[in-house]
Amino acid sequence: MVQLIVSVILYFVIFFGIAFILNMLLRRTWLMACLYPVIMIFVIDNISFFSYFTNTGEAFSALGDRIVGLTAADIIILLSGFIGTIVSGFVIRFLRKSGYQMF
Repeated sequence: MVQLIVSVILYFVIFFGIAFILNMLLRRTWLMACLYPVIMIFVIDNISFFSYFTNTGEAFSALGDRIVGLTAADIIILLSGFIGTIVSGFVIRFLRKSGYQMF
């Protein structure tokens, strides 16, 4: 249980920070929220990136099996990272409306 709480906080903070920095540098508020599912596919799946192009059917089948096999704790942890990217987008929007010009 302690590991779940620490993991949720860690994923939230890490992805909030990454999204915040990307938002500042690239000035694309929701970029990280759109890229998050792709990043999570790489975290979840053990298949190489090129397998999705060379062996498409088997790669997506294996990905589907891995996603269905996620436990509730895994889903909570991954959702906390996604919530971190969403919160980062709202924070950046609020800061820009308040007059802060980052880069």
